[in-house]
Amino acid sequence: MKYKSFSTMNCSIAQTLEVLGERWTLLIIRDAFRGVNRFEDFLHTGMSRNVLTVRLKRLVEYEIFEKRAIDGKSSEYVLTKKGMQLQPILLAITHWGDKHMANPNGLRTIFVEKKTGKPIAAMSAYSVDGRPLKPTDIDLKPGPGS
Repeated sequence: MKYKSFSTMNCSIAQTLEVLGERWTLLIIRDAFRGVNRFEDFLHTGMSRNVLTVRLKRLVEYEIFEKRAIDGKSSEYVLTKKGMQLQPILLAITHWGDKHMANPNGLRTIFVEKKTGKPIAAMSAYSVDGRPLKPTDIDLKPGPGS
C-alpha cells in the first residue's frame, strides 16, 4: 500500500514518521539495540529480503545506521549516535505495550541498568527541575519554526 508522504508537513511527529513510521523499521531498530547487526540476522522477524533491503538502505540514508564492511562480501549495520537517540522512543513504546497490550504471563522484556542490574523506571515526562509531569500538566505552544 502506498502511503502519503509527510515530508512537507511542518510537524516533528510527521517528519519522524516519514523515517520511522513503517512497522518493520522499528523492529529493525529494536533488534539493533539487542545486538543484531547483520542482514541475515534481521530476517528472523519474518520480513522479506527486499523489504529489509529497502528499510536498511533508508536507515543508512537518514544516518540512523552506518553500514560497515566486514570482509569482501559481508557488512554490518551499526546504530549511529542519531540512531542511539531513538532508545527512549523504543522504551516508551515497550512500557506502553507492557501496560496496555500485556502478556498474561508477565513482562516480555525487563530493561535493567547494567551497573546495578535493577529495572529502570518506566518512561515518563519530567519538568526541567525533575518533577514528574502528567499529560494534563503539559501544554503546547508554537515554536519559532512553526
